[in-house]
Amino acid sequence: MVLSRFLSLPHLRRIGAVGSVSALVGLVASSTAPPSAIAQVTTPGQALTLRADVQEANAITGVITARGNVQINYPARQIQATSVQAQYYSREKRIVLQGDVYVLQAGNSLRGETVTYLIDEGRFVALPDSGQQVESIYLVQDAPPAQGVSPPGEPPFNPKPEFKPPISPP
Repeated sequence: MVLSRFLSLPHLRRIGAVGSVSALVGLVASSTAPPSAIAQVTTPGQALTLRADVQEANAITGVITARGNVQINYPARQIQATSVQAQYYSREKRIVLQGDVYVLQAGNSLRGETVTYLIDEGRFVALPDSGQQVESIYLVQDAPPAQGVSPPGEPPFNPKPEFKPPISPP
């Protein structure tokens, strides 16, 4: 069976704990979809799930490489991402996504050819494909205007009508 052959490969095995981070690579198969590899990186109370068509884990370097239909879900930081390839560097605590990268975090989105996520810093670094640009879409909450504050050059709003003194003939 494919499952037993896949899990017995020497380069696909549990990576030992690095600090409080550990990674486990396995194979998930469903009757309607082709087999895909899944990895979970966990710290207390947090899980990062990495899904792809193929994954390789190197116990010596601590690098997990995922290729094909890569999906990342990190609910603790409200992050979802897709790409063609991802490499998780467990010792450096960074993820490098390559190829048509799309990242969604709390409603904000980021598109680029290569996106690096620095886990400890919670920071993304995005690079475009040659001759292209990176695209970010941010949800901006407009603050309601403060009462009594008017745009520059305009008198303050007064809901009461202003009455001028009557003009008396001279």
